[in-house]
Amino acid sequence: MNKKIIGIVLLVVGIAVFFWGYNMTQSVGEEMKEAFTGSFSDKATWLMIGGGAVGLIGLLQLVIGKK
Repeated sequence: MNKKIIGIVLLVVGIAVFFWGYNMTQSVGEEMKEAFTGSFSDKATWLMIGGGAVGLIGLLQLVIGKK
């Protein structure tokens, strides 16, 4: 039961951090930067990567961590 709670918390936190990074990419300043440089800011990129990784760990904990 304890691993299931940890998995759910990691999944929710990962999704929240991923969407925080995604919302950063939709700002006017970020879109201007992307237009000139062709890439997002480092902070937005790392938030999306980190959120995706934490969410994946949480999902795997729910699926694989049965006990």
